Amino acid sequence: MKAGFAGLFCFSDVLRKVRAAITVRPTNHLVRSLPMLAALPLMIIPFVLYNLAMSGMMGGGGVASLENVVISLRMLSGAEWTMTLGDVLIVVALLFLFVEILKASRNGRGSLFNHMLSMLTFVGYLTEFLLVKDAATQIFFILMIIAFIDVIGGFAVAIRSAGRDVSIGL
Repeated sequence: MKAGFAGLFCFSDVLRKVRAAITVRPTNHLVRSLPMLAALPLMIIPFVLYNLAMSGMMGGGGVASLENVVISLRMLSGAEWTMTLGDVLIVVALLFLFVEILKASRNGRGSLFNHMLSMLTFVGYLTEFLLVKDAATQIFFILMIIAFIDVIGGFAVAIRSAGRDVSIGL
């Protein structure tokens, strides 16, 4: 009976050593900087993509490039459904808004930095909307509103989740 327990303890020691050997520990600076990369607001990506479309990197250039058809499908009803580059930018921004709201619910060192950068991204959208002729479109306005919702929603979710983390010892 004692031999059985000794074998069990040896097996657990082997498992512990295997887990220790498999565990990856961050040793380089790139892995350590990943949390700071996670703090960057994703709403910068639609901003950059819109500006690339305006510069001609996505076909044509200018406001006309937003009307380029990306996909066209015939529906069962017989109607033709098309999605333009501008529509794709809005969908991408909405997907990133979802991820940003999820990121706002975590509390950590990078969350305040993320909120500040989200605010700067919105200011960038607003400045470009007011000062650049090619940014005075409905698509850019919707992207700017999505960035604004990111800022307001991020602050609201962070405040709400921080309120749950505070415990009062009564």
